[in-house]
Amino acid sequence: MGKKNTEINLEALPYRPCVGIMLINRQGQVFVAQRIDNPGEAWQMPQGGVDEGEDLLDAAKRELFEETSVKSVSLIAESTDWHKYDLPAELVPRVWKGRFRGQKQKWFAFRLEADDQEINIRTSHPEFSDWKWVPVEDVPGLIVPFKKELYTNIVAEFKKHCVAV
Repeated sequence: MGKKNTEINLEALPYRPCVGIMLINRQGQVFVAQRIDNPGEAWQMPQGGVDEGEDLLDAAKRELFEETSVKSVSLIAESTDWHKYDLPAELVPRVWKGRFRGQKQKWFAFRLEADDQEINIRTSHPEFSDWKWVPVEDVPGLIVPFKKELYTNIVAEFKKHCVAV
Protein backbone atom coordinates (compact mmCIF):
# COMPACT_ATOMS: atom_id res chain seq x y z
CA MET A 1 0.00 0.00 0.00
CA GLY A 2 1.44 3.40 -0.99
CA LYS A 3 1.70 6.46 1.17
CA LYS A 4 -0.95 9.12 0.94
CA ASN A 5 0.15 12.42 -0.55
CA THR A 6 -0.58 14.10 2.77
CA GLU A 7 1.84 11.91 4.71
CA ILE A 8 5.29 13.28 5.39
CA ASN A 9 8.45 11.16 5.38
CA LEU A 10 10.03 12.61 8.53
CA GLU A 11 13.41 10.93 7.99
CA ALA A 12 13.73 12.63 4.60
CA LEU A 13 13.23 16.12 6.03
CA PRO A 14 16.25 18.20 7.05
CA TYR A 15 16.85 19.88 10.39
CA ARG A 16 16.37 23.66 10.57
CA PRO A 17 19.69 25.40 11.41
CA CYS A 18 19.24 27.32 14.63
CA VAL A 19 21.04 28.91 17.56
CA GLY A 20 20.16 28.67 21.23
CA ILE A 21 21.15 31.01 24.02
CA MET A 22 21.72 30.32 27.70
CA LEU A 23 21.64 33.77 29.30
CA ILE A 24 23.20 33.72 32.77
CA ASN A 25 22.89 36.53 35.32
CA ARG A 26 25.48 37.59 37.90
CA GLN A 27 23.91 35.25 40.46
CA GLY A 28 24.49 32.25 38.17
CA GLN A 29 20.80 31.83 37.30
CA VAL A 30 19.45 31.09 33.83
CA PHE A 31 16.86 33.12 31.89
CA VAL A 32 13.78 31.20 30.75
CA ALA A 33 10.60 32.52 29.17
CA GLN A 34 7.07 31.27 28.56
CA ARG A 35 6.23 31.04 24.85
CA ILE A 36 3.31 33.26 23.91
CA ASP A 37 1.89 30.58 21.58
CA ASN A 38 1.94 27.75 24.14
CA PRO A 39 -1.06 27.57 26.48
CA GLY A 40 0.73 25.10 28.77
CA GLU A 41 3.50 25.55 31.33
CA ALA A 42 6.46 25.36 28.97
CA TRP A 43 9.44 27.62 29.52
CA GLN A 44 12.42 27.82 27.20
CA MET A 45 15.67 29.63 26.64
CA PRO A 46 15.90 32.04 23.69
CA GLN A 47 16.51 30.41 20.33
CA GLY A 48 15.93 31.03 16.66
CA GLY A 49 16.81 30.34 13.07
CA VAL A 50 20.03 31.24 11.35
CA ASP A 51 19.72 33.32 8.18
CA GLU A 52 21.53 32.00 5.12
CA GLY A 53 25.20 32.99 5.30
CA GLU A 54 24.83 34.44 8.80
CA ASP A 55 27.62 33.94 11.33
CA LEU A 56 26.39 31.76 14.21
CA LEU A 57 27.54 34.11 16.98
CA ASP A 58 25.91 37.05 15.18
CA ALA A 59 22.71 35.00 14.85
CA ALA A 60 22.73 34.25 18.58
CA LYS A 61 23.14 37.93 19.48
CA ARG A 62 20.42 38.91 17.00
CA GLU A 63 17.97 36.31 18.30
CA LEU A 64 18.68 37.28 21.91
CA PHE A 65 17.98 40.93 21.10
CA GLU A 66 14.87 40.18 19.02
CA GLU A 67 13.33 38.09 21.80
CA THR A 68 14.51 39.91 24.94
CA SER A 69 15.87 43.35 23.88
CA VAL A 70 19.14 42.40 25.60
CA LYS A 71 22.39 43.69 24.09
CA SER A 72 24.70 43.94 27.12
CA VAL A 73 26.24 40.48 27.17
CA SER A 74 29.62 38.84 27.15
CA LEU A 75 30.27 35.49 25.51
CA ILE A 76 31.13 32.73 27.98
CA ALA A 77 31.06 29.60 25.82
CA GLU A 78 29.94 27.97 22.59
CA SER A 79 28.64 24.40 22.56
CA THR A 80 31.17 21.84 21.41
CA ASP A 81 28.69 20.15 19.09
CA TRP A 82 25.44 20.81 17.31
CA HIS A 83 22.42 19.54 19.24
CA LYS A 84 19.29 18.19 17.53
CA TYR A 85 15.69 17.55 18.41
CA ASP A 86 12.81 16.13 16.43
CA LEU A 87 9.35 17.63 16.52
CA PRO A 88 6.50 15.30 17.42
CA ALA A 89 5.12 13.93 14.11
CA GLU A 90 1.80 15.73 14.54
CA LEU A 91 3.55 19.12 14.74
CA VAL A 92 5.72 18.75 11.62
CA PRO A 93 3.02 19.81 9.11
CA ARG A 94 2.12 22.88 11.22
CA VAL A 95 5.59 24.19 12.10
CA TRP A 96 7.82 25.83 9.47
CA LYS A 97 5.29 24.80 6.78
CA GLY A 98 6.33 21.15 7.12
CA ARG A 99 9.81 21.76 5.66
CA PHE A 100 11.81 20.51 8.69
CA ARG A 101 11.72 17.50 11.01
CA GLY A 102 13.15 19.53 13.89
CA GLN A 103 16.14 21.73 14.62
CA LYS A 104 19.89 21.41 14.83
CA GLN A 105 21.15 24.01 17.24
CA LYS A 106 24.50 25.56 18.08
CA TRP A 107 24.32 26.92 21.64
CA PHE A 108 25.98 29.95 23.20
CA ALA A 109 26.25 30.89 26.87
CA PHE A 110 26.23 34.63 27.57
CA ARG A 111 26.61 36.57 30.80
CA LEU A 112 24.13 39.42 31.22
CA GLU A 113 26.25 42.51 31.86
CA ALA A 114 23.32 44.82 32.66
CA ASP A 115 20.51 44.95 35.20
CA ASP A 116 17.24 43.11 34.64
CA GLN A 117 15.71 46.38 33.41
CA GLU A 118 17.36 45.79 30.03
CA ILE A 119 15.16 42.72 29.55
CA ASN A 120 12.02 43.59 27.63
CA ILE A 121 9.99 40.75 26.11
CA ARG A 122 7.32 43.19 24.84
CA THR A 123 9.08 43.50 21.49
CA SER A 124 7.61 44.42 18.09
CA HIS A 125 7.07 40.69 17.44
CA PRO A 126 6.76 39.20 20.95
CA GLU A 127 7.46 35.49 21.39
CA PHE A 128 7.16 35.34 25.17
CA SER A 129 4.42 36.18 27.66
CA ASP A 130 6.54 36.02 30.83
CA TRP A 131 10.12 35.41 31.96
CA LYS A 132 12.09 34.50 35.08
CA TRP A 133 15.51 33.49 36.40
CA VAL A 134 15.90 29.86 37.54
CA PRO A 135 18.68 27.64 38.87
CA VAL A 136 20.39 25.83 35.99
CA GLU A 137 19.35 22.44 37.41
CA ASP A 138 15.67 23.38 36.97
CA VAL A 139 15.92 24.19 33.25
CA PRO A 140 15.34 20.69 31.75
CA GLY A 141 12.18 20.22 33.82
CA LEU A 142 10.60 23.38 32.43
CA ILE A 143 10.80 22.64 28.69
CA VAL A 144 8.36 20.74 26.49
CA PRO A 145 9.05 16.98 26.64
CA PHE A 146 10.44 16.65 23.10
CA LYS A 147 13.26 19.13 23.91
CA LYS A 148 14.11 17.75 27.36
CA GLU A 149 17.07 15.59 26.27
CA LEU A 150 18.60 18.52 24.36
CA TYR A 151 18.17 20.82 27.38
CA THR A 152 19.68 18.19 29.67
CA ASN A 153 22.73 18.03 27.40
CA ILE A 154 23.07 21.83 27.22
CA VAL A 155 22.82 22.11 31.01
CA ALA A 156 25.50 19.42 31.41
CA GLU A 157 27.82 21.31 29.08
CA PHE A 158 27.22 24.84 30.40
CA LYS A 159 26.48 24.19 34.10
CA LYS A 160 30.06 25.01 35.11
CA HIS A 161 29.48 28.58 33.84
CA CYS A 162 26.39 29.13 36.03
CA VAL A 163 28.19 30.62 39.00
CA ALA A 164 27.80 33.90 40.83
CA VAL A 165 30.31 36.55 39.78
